[in-house]
Amino acid sequence: QAPIKATCEDMSCKTGFPEDVHSAVVSRSVHGGQPLLNVRFRSCHGNKKIHFGSSEPEDFRVDEDGMVYAERSFQLSAEPTEFVVSAQDKETQEEWQMRVKLTPEPAFTGPSEKDQKKIEDIVFPWQQYKHSSPLKRQKRDWVIPPINLPENSRGPFPQELVRIRSDRDKSLSLRYSVTGPGADQPPTGIFIINPISGQLSVTKPLDREQIASFHLRAHAVDVNGNQVENPIDIVINVIDMNDNRPEFLHQVWNGTVPEGSKPGTYVMTVTAIDADDPNAQNGMLRYRILSQAPSSPSPNMFTINNETGDIITVAAGLDREKVQQYTLIIQATDMEGNPTYGLSNTATAVITVTDVNDNPPEFTAMTFYGEVPENRVDVIVANLTVTDKDQPHTPAWNAMYRMTGGDPTGRFTILTDPNSNDGLVTVVKPIDFETNRMFVLTVAAENQVPLAKGIQHPPQSTATVSITVIDVNESPYFVPNPKLVRQEEGLLAGNVLTTFTAQDPDRYMQQTSLRYSKLSDPANWLKIDPVNGQITTTAVLDRESIYVQNNMYNATFLASDNGIPPMSGTGTLQIYLLDINDNAPQVNPKEATTCETLQPNAINITAVDPDIDPNAGPFAFELPDTPASIKRNWTIVRISGDHAQLSLRIRFLEAGIYDVPIVITDSGNPHASSTSVLKVKVCQCDINGDCTDVDRIVGAGLGTGAIIAILLCIIILLILVLMFVVWMKRRDKERQAKQLLIDPEDDVRDNILKYDEEGGGEEDQDYDLSQLQQPDTVEPDAIKPVGIRRLDERPIHAEPQYPVRSAAPHPGDIGDFINEGLKAADNDPTAPPYDSLLVFDYEGSGSTAGSLSSLNSSSSGGEQDYDYLNDWGPRFKKLADMYGGGDD
Repeated sequence: QAPIKATCEDMSCKTGFPEDVHSAVVSRSVHGGQPLLNVRFRSCHGNKKIHFGSSEPEDFRVDEDGMVYAERSFQLSAEPTEFVVSAQDKETQEEWQMRVKLTPEPAFTGPSEKDQKKIEDIVFPWQQYKHSSPLKRQKRDWVIPPINLPENSRGPFPQELVRIRSDRDKSLSLRYSVTGPGADQPPTGIFIINPISGQLSVTKPLDREQIASFHLRAHAVDVNGNQVENPIDIVINVIDMNDNRPEFLHQVWNGTVPEGSKPGTYVMTVTAIDADDPNAQNGMLRYRILSQAPSSPSPNMFTINNETGDIITVAAGLDREKVQQYTLIIQATDMEGNPTYGLSNTATAVITVTDVNDNPPEFTAMTFYGEVPENRVDVIVANLTVTDKDQPHTPAWNAMYRMTGGDPTGRFTILTDPNSNDGLVTVVKPIDFETNRMFVLTVAAENQVPLAKGIQHPPQSTATVSITVIDVNESPYFVPNPKLVRQEEGLLAGNVLTTFTAQDPDRYMQQTSLRYSKLSDPANWLKIDPVNGQITTTAVLDRESIYVQNNMYNATFLASDNGIPPMSGTGTLQIYLLDINDNAPQVNPKEATTCETLQPNAINITAVDPDIDPNAGPFAFELPDTPASIKRNWTIVRISGDHAQLSLRIRFLEAGIYDVPIVITDSGNPHASSTSVLKVKVCQCDINGDCTDVDRIVGAGLGTGAIIAILLCIIILLILVLMFVVWMKRRDKERQAKQLLIDPEDDVRDNILKYDEEGGGEEDQDYDLSQLQQPDTVEPDAIKPVGIRRLDERPIHAEPQYPVRSAAPHPGDIGDFINEGLKAADNDPTAPPYDSLLVFDYEGSGSTAGSLSSLNSSSSGGEQDYDYLNDWGPRFKKLADMYGGGDD
């Protein structure tokens, strides 16, 4: 570490080095780029530009900030190394010099007491008093030069830097401290000070890339904490070391250059950064190209500006069709590119050679051939192929075709296929074989963009296209089409109207004559001769027909040939029908209403004639002579050519409906007249001349729609009444059936359908009461399996099987009736203990069983006593009467 000396600046400023000889202690091994010491130069004019130089430029270099660097690596000898540092003012050319003496460090690392004494002292400014005068003069503050400390120092730590002391430490016991970032502020603990001796030390290596300088403040206080001296500022600069490699902003750089570019064409710029000091050699980068792939046509097609990183071309011959891409390995080295001491890094530059139009399209053949059927359009007849060496699907590759000759009428066009770049010759106008049998076209192909300058090829390529027209069977055509015929209406059937023929355009085909037929004849008035095309009427032509529009009737006819395939053509015959006076005028409207009094009673009528002028109006209106009552009661007056007014001649006419005949005559030659009947309804009117409501209804009557609506309402009402009657009858039947079932004592139709042979006492109990159930009314899951019986049942034999009668339909309430009977039987104390399941069935008319009067006991016959049946209740009354009543 070079010793630090504090210099006192007096009142006058002197530009130059503060000392003639500057001594510094450095390590014995010096490597290139290593900072050694910092020389101080005082400039009384801060804006002056000072240039530093060294007497040994091959070994030492001095930067503009006064930092001395080693230019190369070497070992210091045991004797001090001396050289001269010069400073020159660039404006005045004034020069100053100072001798520098470098002494190598001792071999041992521990600082000795002698070395500690060499540590420079920084003394606090002091105050001087003159006599006892209250006025005092303070000496100016010392200018403390910055302390330069290299980064990444190896120690040992703590490493002493400088000693702070006050000249009052002889009379007072002082305590020293430092404050600021790096001391008592983050990052804390980097710098420490011995509070007794004032020794300032650094505790660990510094990193310039994190903090480039530290600004500390030194304090001196007594034992009581009272400030003894004013604080002084200490600046510690971290000297940069070359400890960071250059880093490219991108590992891969992409650029483009047009093919055929001249030498010196700018391509791209690559950039690298270095975290070291950019103002020192450690951060000064230099670029160079390490390799180029491929090396065709020259291994040095590009060069790079070693300071800016700009890549430019240095050789001609860039051809995309040969080499489409170049890959360069770029190296960036600090220490101004020094290969020995500088640190390096590499990146890749990919340069794509872009296409320019340096190759015109070329036809693959001189002549192309095609054919097309006549009268066809939008048909591709020929496919023109070209080759182009430029990049596909670019304006330099896309071909445009144009015809330069052979198509004066513009029947062809050439489109470009965007995928294959082929030219598609297409027909856009019909071609007639009878007129043109072959076309010979001259076509040219060129790119969308013009050729690049300096290309020796012609800008376009030409070829010939030979197109043959194929004859096909064409449709016949009528001449003229449409054909107009003027004819008076009323032409009778069987008259020749005109001849309508067609022509066949196929002059070179062997075909028979044409055949004619009718295609459209809305009124069915015409027929055409299939051979000669003569058109004859089959009905009277009527201009007033609904098929005639604006006096014009249209019919369409068909002409067919027998070619392969057969062809046909249509023609339209337009018949302009001239009007004749064949329709008499009629009155409109047919019905009218008027009042039974004379005033107001005028009726406006209009004459209508299907004919047109001059066979229509003006019309003449008059009343007939018979019957006489017409002219006696009515009068008519024409108010215009088509209108007249009918009114009462008498003062009063009884209300009713009157038929008034009116004779109307048109203006045709000869005249046509007709008698039209006007139905006039005469009614009573109010003061406004309107018929009263009653009279209006009587006179008008009911319309058909009203009558139909009334009939529908009547029918619907009858249907509703009938449905109500049917529903009531059905309800009465259900009520009667229910009443019969509810009163079993009054029902004498009890019949037992399911029965078993019964005995007269407890000895005769070998039967199964479940047989009294109707089998089809019991759920299958509810049937008890064989052998399982209730406690009050005593079956001895297997249950006898009886034929089952299908269930007869019965009223809907029979289930409720049976359930009620079952409850009554279970609660009856007179019933036998085993008789708990009773099944009732409404038999209806007829029975599959015979009369019960014929049943006898199989065991005892007539000797059995059945009188005990009378004790069983009313339900067994019938059975007691039959068996207990004696022989009867």
